[in-house]
Amino acid sequence: MQIQGAGALVTGGASGLGGATARELVSAGARIAILDLPRSKGEEFAKELGRGSIFCACDVTKADQVQAAVDRAVAEFGALRIAVNCAGIGWAQRTVTKDGPHALEPFQKVLEVNVIGTFNAIRFEADRMSKNPPDADGERGVIVNTASVAAYDGQIGQIAYAASKGAVVGMTLPAA
Repeated sequence: MQIQGAGALVTGGASGLGGATARELVSAGARIAILDLPRSKGEEFAKELGRGSIFCACDVTKADQVQAAVDRAVAEFGALRIAVNCAGIGWAQRTVTKDGPHALEPFQKVLEVNVIGTFNAIRFEADRMSKNPPDADGERGVIVNTASVAAYDGQIGQIAYAASKGAVVGMTLPAA
């Protein structure tokens, strides 16, 4: 995939792995849409990156927000060719402790953000990319989903995170 001049987006793009990915894409010549929560430092980060970088306040678990962010990226860049899904959260808690069982709510929240949020982004990204004309190599776009070694070898206390990353790994091939 040709990065130079491509329209790209990164979910969770205002910090961490997403921020590093956004920075690398910009340094390789991509124009970037940084998707992250409104309370993130995404606006400042987009200004720092410059070169056509934009910030789209977006909760990946909200379909209308993801669709609006993808639509904005396409409107700004003409096409979306690259998407990297980094949005995610973690939670550390043992399955059972002397105080009782793992709380259900944080487990659900981790799966909502890491699995549902990733799927939500994939479906809108893939839809827009499917409408792109093929480039010289016949490609319309590329979507990269981030997981973790925890998908295969989760540690004590990582049940929610490991389950969510296992799900991301499991849905990536069928999505392709």
